[in-house]
This record gives sequence, structure tokens and C-alpha cells, in this order.
Amino acid sequence: MGILRTLLRAVTWWDSQTFGTQLFTWRKGRKVGEDDQGNVFYQTADGVRRWVIFNGETEASRISPDWHGWLHHTWDKPPTEAPVKHKAWEKPHQENLTGTPLAYAPAGSIRRPEPAARSDYEAWQPE
Repeated sequence: MGILRTLLRAVTWWDSQTFGTQLFTWRKGRKVGEDDQGNVFYQTADGVRRWVIFNGETEASRISPDWHGWLHHTWDKPPTEAPVKHKAWEKPHQENLTGTPLAYAPAGSIRRPEPAARSDYEAWQPE
């Protein structure tokens, strides 16, 4: 299993990191922090390059807004040094669920297990 895992990492980017990213991280990366999902954030010594090594599937929407702002140089200090203040009305971060069984389906949608009965609609019948 170890050889197969090594080969997969050499050619795939959607399963954590490639061998090239791992090598670059090992040589030039400085760990900055980790989020609640286990994603690890790095930057170069000069702070110019910032990147994330995902814990599991590589899905950009899994990164919280706090870390997203740091990755895109919106603010200089990572959330581990300067936590972002949240309002009481803010909901916790949730990844994009589109295309999964947990995706939002409004009432009456055919994707719902039990579509709602429509009493306000009458199908047209030709005479």
C-alpha cells in the first residue's frame, strides 16, 4: 500500500499534496497554523508565498473565511496570532455542499425525498 500511495501522490493534486508541493514545503515552508479541520497553513520565510496542505479532499470551500483572508494577503497576521472577531449573528463556516446529498433543496424540489404537495398549481389539460 505504501508504494501505491507514493505513486498516487506523485501524480495527483486532489489527494492532499503532490510530491513537488511536499518537497517545496519541506525546503522552504514555515508552518503558520492549523484550522479546526486539520488543514495546515504555511508561508515562506519572507512571507510572500502562502499555501495550505489540505487534510483529506482538496476543496477550497473547506477553508474558513479567517484563513482565506490570510492566504489572499487581506491581512498580514494569521488567525492564530490575531483572531478575527465574529458577530453573534454569524453562522459557523460550512463548506460548499453543492453536488452532495446534503445540498440545499427548496420545498417542491424533485431532489427532496418527499416533495411537498402543491395545492396552488393546476396542470393544464387540453380540451
